[in-house]
Amino acid sequence: MPWVYLMLAGLFEIGFTTSMRYIDWSMRPWPILAFLVFSTLSFGLLLVAVRDIPLGTAYAVWTGIGAAGTVLIGTFVYGEPAGTVRLLLLMVLIGSIIGLKLVSSH
Repeated sequence: MPWVYLMLAGLFEIGFTTSMRYIDWSMRPWPILAFLVFSTLSFGLLLVAVRDIPLGTAYAVWTGIGAAGTVLIGTFVYGEPAGTVRLLLLMVLIGSIIGLKLVSSH
């Protein structure tokens, strides 16, 4: 179950990093509220996950999911460039996340 919490924490990290794109500190409260909700859920689930998963592994997986997901959102939703090297490095990142899960003793 800790790995489920960690995966959800990573997904909520994608939510809070994506919501930062819309925060302009004007009178629009929804982007700020989305950021606060997603970041609170993300950090809360990460805290629960590190009870059973080593901190270094959990943090690496959490940031990896967030980084990979944010790159994919940027590419497919916002039209950011998806060059060959960028996609190759993204595959290395995702492979590293999977590798950390496979070698974890928990």
